[in-house]
Amino acid sequence: MARVVVDVVLKPEILDPQGQAIVGALGRLGIAGVNGVRQGKHFELDVDDGLDDATVTRLADTLLANPVIETFTVHRE
Repeated sequence: MARVVVDVVLKPEILDPQGQAIVGALGRLGIAGVNGVRQGKHFELDVDDGLDDATVTRLADTLLANPVIETFTVHRE
């Protein structure tokens, strides 16, 4: 069995209100130096060793991410 991690974030040109709220909260907490935050989703999949990268990519592109507004990365641990 293998573990595959898929991280999904909004594309840079898409407004991220949650990220903006975090940046604002950091300022109110007196934490300086963070100029931007992009929030996203993190998926950990336990898969059969034989499941190929193309299938995992297709799964991420069709089920885990909305390719119109999100990008994703896939890596095996």
